Amino acid sequence: MTNLKLPIFAICLPFLLVSAAFAQRPRTLNDQPATPTKAAPAPAPSTFKAKYEGGVFGHPNKMSGTLTLDDANNRLVFRDGKQKERMSIPYKALTGAYADNHSVRPAAATVANAVPFYGIPAGFIKTKVRYLTLQFDDPDSKAAGVTSFRLENKETLESVLTTLAANAGLTKRGDVFIRKKD
Repeated sequence: MTNLKLPIFAICLPFLLVSAAFAQRPRTLNDQPATPTKAAPAPAPSTFKAKYEGGVFGHPNKMSGTLTLDDANNRLVFRDGKQKERMSIPYKALTGAYADNHSVRPAAATVANAVPFYGIPAGFIKTKVRYLTLQFDDPDSKAAGVTSFRLENKETLESVLTTLAANAGLTKRGDVFIRKKD
């Protein structure tokens, strides 16, 4: 029986080595999407509802308010519910932008899930939450970081992302927009 294991192993070893070597080949990065591109989204509204989720120095708390694409001053402005300007990020400071989404369970479904027997279906309830995530590096203030804003729906997120990227001079690479270094 032990004499039979050695020839089988000797036959299988070259196949294992070849498959491992094939898996280690370098991959190329293609800037062009593999699927045909869809139509460009509609231009973004100049002001829209958003919820600040954090990431900017000096603003640790989540806030609801509005985001404004201030093209006259080349910046993105967040205003709270009282329309007081809370923060702004210059377009030239943006180094990356992308759309992100998460499936989360609403608080009511979490509470209902704790109820024995009848709460079982509530565990399957999930909603999609959409975020505009921005990476910035401001040479004037030396502030850098990553921040995110929660937006209402997919259409708004796509239009805001493409409009913001075009205004800031970002280049599309896959699903994200980046600023190429000179």
